[in-house]
This record gives sequence, C-alpha cells and structure tokens, in this order.
Amino acid sequence: MTHTENLSNEVKLEKTVIKEERQLPITAAILSLFIALFALSLAAIFIRLSEVELGSNATIFNRMWIATICFGVWNSFKQIQFHRLKDSNITAVDSHNSSWQQNLGLILLMGIVSSISVILWAWSLTQTSVANSTLLRNLTPVFTTLFGWLFLKQSFDITFLIGMAIALVGVITISITDFSYSINNITGDVAALFAAVFYSIYILIVKQLRARLSSSTILLWRCFIGTVFTLPIVFLTEQQVFPHSYSGWLAVISLSLVCQVLGQGLVAQSLNQLSPGFVATTLLFEPAITAIIAWVIFSEQLSLLNWLAFCVILIGIYLAKPNQTTVKTNEVND
Repeated sequence: MTHTENLSNEVKLEKTVIKEERQLPITAAILSLFIALFALSLAAIFIRLSEVELGSNATIFNRMWIATICFGVWNSFKQIQFHRLKDSNITAVDSHNSSWQQNLGLILLMGIVSSISVILWAWSLTQTSVANSTLLRNLTPVFTTLFGWLFLKQSFDITFLIGMAIALVGVITISITDFSYSINNITGDVAALFAAVFYSIYILIVKQLRARLSSSTILLWRCFIGTVFTLPIVFLTEQQVFPHSYSGWLAVISLSLVCQVLGQGLVAQSLNQLSPGFVATTLLFEPAITAIIAWVIFSEQLSLLNWLAFCVILIGIYLAKPNQTTVKTNEVND
C-alpha cells in the first residue's frame, strides 16, 4: 500500500471519527450549551478574584497555560483511542496532520482573535463595573449575525431575529440602573464592546473549523496559541506573573478548568449542531446568571426590574431556538 493510499485512508478514518463525535441530538447540544452558559457565567467572578493579586494580562496567561495542559492530556487520550480504531494494515501517522496543516491559517487567527477578546474583557473588568462589562461583552449576537450574513452567507428567519432583539432588550434592561457613561469607566465599556466584536469572530471561525477538526483539538490550539500570544505581553506589562497565595491559585485554576475547559469546550461542541447566532443569543443570559450568583455569594440585591429582564431574555431565547431555518447555513458538506 502506497503512502498516498495510507494518507487517504487516514483522512477518511479521521473524518469518520469527527462525524461520529458530532452525532448528537439537538436536545443534547442545547443541554451542553446551557451547562456551558453556567460555567461561563462564573468567569467574571473568577477574574475579579484573580485580579486581587494579578493584573488582567497575567490572569489570562495563567488561564491559558493551565487549560493548554488540560486539553493536551485530553487530546493524548483521544489519540490513543484513535489509533486503537485504526485498521492494523494502515501505517501509523499523526491523525491530525492532514487537517490542522490545511487549516493552519484559520487556527492561528482563531487563537489570536480569542486571546484579544479575553484580554480586552479582563482589562475592562479593572476599569468598569462587572455589570457594564458583562453586559457589553454579551452584545456578541449583533456582530455574530452581521458577520455571518456578510462573510458566510448565513440566513436567519424573522422569528430568530425577533427573539434576538427581545433578548438584547432584556440584557440592556438588566444593568440599566447601573449603566454609566462617566469619564472614569468609558474606556472599560469600550474595551468590553470590542471584546464582543472579537468574540463573535471567534465563534464564526470555530463554526468553520468544527467541520474538519474535533472540539478538543480546536480548544487545545486556541489555548496554546493564547499562551504563546500572551506570554510576551505579560512580561512587558506585569510585575507578577503567578499568584502567591492559595486563594489566588484557586481563582486562576477555577477560571481555567470551569470556564475555559468546561465552558468553552461545550460551546465548541454545541456549535456543531447549533447556529452561531443561536449560541451567541443563548449566551446573552450570562449576565443574568452572574447577577444571581453575585446575589447568593455577595448578598447583592436584585431589583424587580432585574427579574423582569431575566424573563424577557428567556422569552427571547425561546423564540430564537433552533429550527430548520435557524440552523440553516450555506455550507458545502464534507
């Protein structure tokens, strides 16, 4: 058997494994997305706790390198499983070489864009309130829908757009009593807004990569590139790179495992079955979850307006739920 035939068989097997991984019911994909939503809702709290000891860039650097190790271990187990499934007559080659090399440009762009997004968001949390920062960063669906329509020729029905608009109204209502445009925090607000722009680009890139790579591979590359990208920034801007207390380490480890590994991993998985616009719209509920957690842990009071806003967001998410039109995208099947 020639090397070309071996490589062809390897590619076919890899695609089979990826397709099997993607065969999840819509209900399972939605459940994964809501688990991811809860995990991601803890991010602002963990970042704030970490920034008691570390700067924003050091916080993100520690988040990335810890997650890189976790995804590296997970991918190693998957590689072992992959090689066990291979036909004994096929020459062993790297199962992901053909895929990641062909998509190296998108992978690099994904890692850089996602790193810029989380760096901007972490920095915004030092300049403005958690409510303002989380609110503005969760305007992602506006940019996701816009970029998806402009560059990927994705289409959404009128019900989806109405649901997204209702959810946006709810998110804006959550923090309307605290929203401020003072000179002291306007830079943080702008940074959070740009974080939403970059995160929407990340979601669309992941959607393209999920047709060719597994979610764990995508997340490994994202975190590895993020580690390399943030390393020089940390050394140039931060005096302290690592936490010096148990509470500091607990904050960055929790941020990495809960938010980066679990949360982002499930988001990447759900993007296989659900449209980027629906995923981004569901993640609009993140500020509401964060506010509830802050109420439980820090005894922060929620007004009646807040609770009404949560209901509005849930209605918007329900209207934006995926159907044949919502998940439609003009993509070429593998």
